[in-house]
Order: sequence, then structure tokens, then C-alpha cells
Amino acid sequence: MSAGRVIAGTARGIRLIGPGEGTRPLGDRLKQSLFAILEPGIRDRAFLDLFAGSGAAGIEALSRGAARAVFVERDPRAIGTVEANLAATGLRDRATVVRADVGAWLGAKGATNGPFANLFLDPPYAEPDLLGMSLAAVETSGPDGIVARDGFVVAKHSGRQAAPAETALLQSVRQVRFGDTILTFYRWSEEAAA
Repeated sequence: MSAGRVIAGTARGIRLIGPGEGTRPLGDRLKQSLFAILEPGIRDRAFLDLFAGSGAAGIEALSRGAARAVFVERDPRAIGTVEANLAATGLRDRATVVRADVGAWLGAKGATNGPFANLFLDPPYAEPDLLGMSLAAVETSGPDGIVARDGFVVAKHSGRQAAPAETALLQSVRQVRFGDTILTFYRWSEEAAA
């Protein structure tokens, strides 16, 4: 199963494999929109890919000059896919691949590995509570904990699942829709970032 290709940077054009049934690849058009918005904060900074699947988001960030990327995924088959895609793109040296439950990792290791300039969050659509749990964990660590004060949290979710417009410390600043898939971009609220 294909997970698209790397669309820009040092690994441009390399095809990525997907972990198989039940995953939703990050399509090229969606990836272009995502990285057009994130591009100014990618180079020489850290990127966090949660519920990593094929690792397409983090690999795209590395290809575009991210200093490092951390991929967190609980499925062993997906972990193998991320590793294979990193090997194919030659980007393994700046990557850390972690097999763990995302919530547990965020609580125990998120802030010690951060802050990340960008966090991409793609929880399984069948487990809608994971989106809120992940946003809450980011908030608990505060600005410059898991996510940098000037950073983005981007949630990929189904159009049938409403993402909160704001939480206690994060606020939605933009949404991009492609069919049934929505990207919701969050920043720290002015009060939180002050």
C-alpha cells in the first residue's frame, strides 16, 4: 500500500509505503497544504509526529530541513513501516522512532523531548477521545514544554468529528478541508503564550 511520496526537500519524489489496512495516508494535496502553512517553522527545528502511521508527516518535515523528528506509534507493523520509509529516504540519522502509547509517552517523555516547533496529530478516527486527550497533554506541559511558544499543533481528523475551536490554552487559528478529512491548526492563546 502506498502512502504517497515526499513532495519537497532532499528526499523529494521518493515513494513511501503505508502500514496497511485501516490507515489513512497523508495524501499529496493535504501534505502540500499542511507544509505550506508550517514551512516557516520547519528548518532547523524539531517536529513531533504522533500516531505516526507511515511517518509521512515527520519524513516530509525532515526532508524540508527539520533538525530532528520524533515518531510515536503503538502499532508494531506501523513502526516497521516508519523505519523502512526512513531508510528509503536516507533520513534515519535525524529521527527517533518510539513504540509507545501516545498518551503515556506525552505524559512521561513529551516535555523532556521538546519543545517541538510543530506537532502533527493523526489519531485513529475510530478513537475520537484520543484527540482531546492529546491536546490536554500538550496544554498540561504549557508553552515551551511539548510545543514551543511559537509552535503549531495540527490535528488531522474526520469531518464527522468536530475538533474543539479552543481549549483552555490552545485556540484554532485555521482549518483546511479535503473531502472528509480536516486539518485543524492550533496555536497557544495569547494568555498562555504571555
